[in-house]
Amino acid sequence: MAWYTPTAAAPDLADVLVCGWNAEIEGEHLLVPDGCMDVLWIRGVGIRVCGPETTAWSFTLPPGTASVGIRFRPGAATHLLRTSAADVRNIRVDLGDVLGSRCDRALTDRIENAHNPAERIIAFEGAVRGWRARAGATDHLVDNVRGALAQRPWGVAALADATSVTERTLQRRCNEAFGYSPATLRSILRLQRFMSLARGTAGAGLAELAHAAGFSDQAHLSRECRRIATLTPSDLLAGQAPDWHGGYSVVDVGNVQAEHSPFAKESAA
Repeated sequence: MAWYTPTAAAPDLADVLVCGWNAEIEGEHLLVPDGCMDVLWIRGVGIRVCGPETTAWSFTLPPGTASVGIRFRPGAATHLLRTSAADVRNIRVDLGDVLGSRCDRALTDRIENAHNPAERIIAFEGAVRGWRARAGATDHLVDNVRGALAQRPWGVAALADATSVTERTLQRRCNEAFGYSPATLRSILRLQRFMSLARGTAGAGLAELAHAAGFSDQAHLSRECRRIATLTPSDLLAGQAPDWHGGYSVVDVGNVQAEHSPFAKESAA
């Protein structure tokens, strides 16, 4: 995608950010749910917070519209932005509506006075550091649920048991942090895992990828792909969705998984 460039997040922010990105937008594009929230600036529009999506959606802007943003790992933005993901699910809102007009004006000024996209991303990352300092400690339950479902599709009851909460509490906390129920988050991250595996496994067939990603079979993959992405698996892989994060996968928790995670032993098996 010559018009869109993802970049690695600063090392100290890799636990909360998947990537930064800049774009000179042109034409119509389909976005596939990934469990993430973005904070982005669009020239002539301002700074927007994009909530988690439950189904694919398309957007169109005038050719050459400059835009830059940061993409938060699932569940990470809500703590830093002090808002419930459920409140912004499937919508885009002004940053001022979330953090206040003063914060919006200050960050907008820094971004619009930056000399290039790289400086704009640095401005965003500086803001994230400030938000993190004010927000304090993260929610370990959210970190653990994200890490577990990024690696394999846990059942809701088993996930609740492993995190030592009731299923009702797990449902409520997931809805607040991710904007989804645990089952919906599981489905979205499983499809992201399929795309990540496809990018890194040359020559693998759909049935093999479906099994590796945690689908029961290829037919299950096809149903979920159409439901979430509105595309067949082959069309999904042939499109832009697998490259939205560059080499920085949503499900590549690796070194950013919390050391105290109750899933560490399970994940290594």
